[in-house]
Amino acid sequence: MSGRDHAVVTGGAGFVGSHLVDDLVADDYRVTAVDSFASGTPENVSHHADDDRFSLLQRDVRDPLPDFDSVDVIYHFASRASPTHFDSHPIEIAMTNSLGTRHVLEAAVEHDARVVVASTSEVYGDPEVHPQPESYRGNVSPRGPRAPYDESKRFAEALSMAYVRKHDVDARTVRIFNTYGPRMQLDDGRVIPNFLSQALAGDDLTVYGDGEQTRSFCYVTDLVDGIRRLADRPGLQGAVMNVGNTNEITIRELATVVRDVVDTPSEVTYEPRPTDDPDLRCPDVSTARERLDWEPKVPLRAGLAQTADHFRTRRHEIVGSTPED
Repeated sequence: MSGRDHAVVTGGAGFVGSHLVDDLVADDYRVTAVDSFASGTPENVSHHADDDRFSLLQRDVRDPLPDFDSVDVIYHFASRASPTHFDSHPIEIAMTNSLGTRHVLEAAVEHDARVVVASTSEVYGDPEVHPQPESYRGNVSPRGPRAPYDESKRFAEALSMAYVRKHDVDARTVRIFNTYGPRMQLDDGRVIPNFLSQALAGDDLTVYGDGEQTRSFCYVTDLVDGIRRLADRPGLQGAVMNVGNTNEITIRELATVVRDVVDTPSEVTYEPRPTDDPDLRCPDVSTARERLDWEPKVPLRAGLAQTADHFRTRRHEIVGSTPED
């Protein structure tokens, strides 16, 4: 058996999970990615296929985790997160974030492993405090169409703290704000892949509502840096931290930036806004700054350009042609 520390990443073939796998393998961890492939894909981690430090296991966390020889740290990132899935897979989402989190925490008890639980800015709902600090308890509709995701993430946090108190598990929680980058699905349903897919195809960009709602967008490598710092710093048992970019932008402004980055003649069209879509979303990251010495580094335009380059390589999936040379 290898003497390397063993990291298990649930959702390890997904968008964020696969980038986390990259970082852990580069840091010489033995890494097991656990994924049901409901929204992740083996392609995202295929470049590790011949690396003896990496293994990929198809498994749904709604079932107990397998019997590992040892585990040092578990990163729990399994869950559908696309808004299009809130309607199509609400029960699966709710159970992944509740029962799945229990299975992860039970494995942590068995192996005396640290756990990083992926929560979300969605626990703040449509916030009445802006920007949102970790102390804010949120304004979430428990009966709306987003509730299976929002409320199950809130439950995952509560269950994690129950295991901290009852079983002394070293669980830490990261509240992830809007993140983007390569390996997002082209039909993800979130605003940046929507805009980039439309812009690269020469289609009009669809803005929901008047476009004055705000978001802040963090490039995926910055997010992974924050996650790793949260996992590795001593003395953070039970901690919860926002990780995201603080540069707030309206969706209307974002459409203009995407059009400029892609250099497309696409126009902007407007559609009705979805139910419970938040007006404002921006993190207070002062805790991460102070305790992790963490700051996002990648500017929005640079990150969008890199993401657009990734989407271009798969342009045949957008417009039915082969990728450009």
